[in-house]
Amino acid sequence: MSESAFMGFVHRRRRGAELFLLVLSLVVGVGAYACVGIGTEGKVPTDIIRYGGWLTLLIVACHVTIRLTAPYADPVLLPVVSALNGLGLAMIHRIDHARNTDYASSQLLWMTLGVVLFIGVLWLLRDHRRLQAYTYTSGLAAIVLLLLPLVPGVGREVLGARIWIQVGGLSFQPGEVAKLLLVVAFAGYLVVHRDALALAGRHVLFVDLPRGRDLGPILVMWLISLGVLVFQNDLGSSLLFFGLFLVMLYVATERPGWLVVGTAMFIGGAYAGYLAVAHVRVRVEGWLDPFGHASAAFQLIQGMYGMAWGGLVGRGLGEGSPYLTPLSWSDFILPSFGEELGLTGVMAIILLYALIVERALRTALVCRDAFGKLLAVGLGVVFALQVFVVIGGVTRLIPLTGLTTPFLSAGGSSLVANWAIIALLLRVSDHARRPPPEMLAAESDDADATQVVSLR
Repeated sequence: MSESAFMGFVHRRRRGAELFLLVLSLVVGVGAYACVGIGTEGKVPTDIIRYGGWLTLLIVACHVTIRLTAPYADPVLLPVVSALNGLGLAMIHRIDHARNTDYASSQLLWMTLGVVLFIGVLWLLRDHRRLQAYTYTSGLAAIVLLLLPLVPGVGREVLGARIWIQVGGLSFQPGEVAKLLLVVAFAGYLVVHRDALALAGRHVLFVDLPRGRDLGPILVMWLISLGVLVFQNDLGSSLLFFGLFLVMLYVATERPGWLVVGTAMFIGGAYAGYLAVAHVRVRVEGWLDPFGHASAAFQLIQGMYGMAWGGLVGRGLGEGSPYLTPLSWSDFILPSFGEELGLTGVMAIILLYALIVERALRTALVCRDAFGKLLAVGLGVVFALQVFVVIGGVTRLIPLTGLTTPFLSAGGSSLVANWAIIALLLRVSDHARRPPPEMLAAESDDADATQVVSLR
């Protein structure tokens, strides 16, 4: 086998594998919906054909778009997202049945909008490197979005956190879009300035700390994160934004000193927030002693009871009582799965998220341009940090935050933004896995030569 033929084998498109995995993911999503109906009513839901058909149509549209616009993209990402989104819809429907609400219908509508945006990103953005030209524009837009909830008459406070905006009858969480813009801004900035930021300063305890003159960017990001914590009472987003910048800074410079400085700054900022913000103080006290602060930590206590009742294999879809936990369809949807699918189901869901992060990091490793590497790392870190913050909060590993579980929780802004993130990650993956032009030309010559030999 020639070298070009071997490389052609390495750069397989794998769209057939993606289609097979998508079929399995639809079996999981639609099957979970059917199990909910059997568990709650003793029969398969009457709208299973309509629901399953629409869900299949959306996923097939995504698959066809990838075949046409990003044929070399990672074949695992879309099936994993399809499975998570299907499971989330099934659980929301299950809680709707008990509470006589209809969040599942609106969630399916938001999923449709997310898929439309997913398709639009892949069709309109044919080269992720074009985003580097919008580094500072993306950063400015992200800051504006983060400030919008503080504008009187536009911002809205929900459960103590001022992270929503409302225009007419439409509510939106601008921080979900801001995290995507911040990844683009951080990647573009660090590509240009990483050499200066990588210079070592004073050597302390086996670690080269950064130079004092280079602390400006991390100080700015620290102040922005602290502002989100103090003025919006949003501990989760503050941790997400600062942690995202810190990890991308470390990846760009390969200097552990940045992790030391960033961790010290985060601990200092978190302690200051605990002293200054009553909402944060209540969350921390409820985390340390939930039963001693039962009124403030009622949601956390109910979630822990539900997961304990679920045990190892769960009560079964439709057989538990997850609706007893406040916001069981949103912030606390993971304990809902823990109650009805048990520890086994929760571990499977965590594994699906781990696959998203692993595929993002794999894309970063094989990507041929520095901007794409940092972009893929940032998009993977967004999922890693958000899932860690959410799961850590509901399991009492860290104080409870108000972030949603990607693709599972009810919430339109989160769902739409995460579909756009997956589209951008697939675009970077397609560029990273695609053979260079000269290799494609060599493969084409080999194919022509093989055809000539066969004709002879």
